Amino acid sequence: MTKQQAVGVDIGGTGIKAALVDLEHGALIGDRVRIDTPRGAKPADVLTAVREVLHRLDITDQRVSLGVAFPAIVRHGRTMSAANVSDDWIGFEAEKFFEDGLGRDIAFTNDADAAGIAEARYGAARDRNGLVILTTLGTGIGSAFLYDGVLVPNTELGHLQHNGHSIERWAAYSAKEREDLSWDAWAQRLQSFYSHIEFLFSPDLIVVGGGVSKHAKEFLPLLALDTPILAAVHRNAAGIIGAASLSHR
Repeated sequence: MTKQQAVGVDIGGTGIKAALVDLEHGALIGDRVRIDTPRGAKPADVLTAVREVLHRLDITDQRVSLGVAFPAIVRHGRTMSAANVSDDWIGFEAEKFFEDGLGRDIAFTNDADAAGIAEARYGAARDRNGLVILTTLGTGIGSAFLYDGVLVPNTELGHLQHNGHSIERWAAYSAKEREDLSWDAWAQRLQSFYSHIEFLFSPDLIVVGGGVSKHAKEFLPLLALDTPILAAVHRNAAGIIGAASLSHR
């Protein structure tokens, strides 16, 4: 191992993924390991699953830094929300819980913030000045704000209100799948979402991440915005890469 390598773990509502990352180039080294997120996603069960993905990676060198990305507001190591995971995480000392359970120091951050860091350092937002907003379209909608490459943590654009509910229930990729929407019908919902973001924040660039970004040609050209909008380079690997990058101090 070299100092230019780290491990990233990305905990999501449906899957937990991990890989060794080349920090110089922002690329995965070897295969990515994935297992399903345990039903209910309670802390003890998630910790067991994280141990399992690390065991499958077979990286025993404790000098290799480790970053963990998690789908919640993260403030001073505590998870302050619980999007698509157990409510047990609300107000939970998650960073200490993982450090104690894994027997090592970690860098712990919001999953969308980790993805934003990956795209700012190695992807679509690299060397872009001004305000960049990354959104991840998946089970929910995550967001990351970066100003001149500096992260403003814990934005939650997926919880903007739409008809009395979080807009992610209506506009996330999971809504497209659940309601069997066409690309055109889904793009109309995304148009409302991104137009509102554009009006509120006047960003210089919007980056769209998540696994659906591999189908960007199906829906991004259908959006009419004044702000440039690009697909993320690292797609579903962005959380892993960003978490690993943040772990390397």
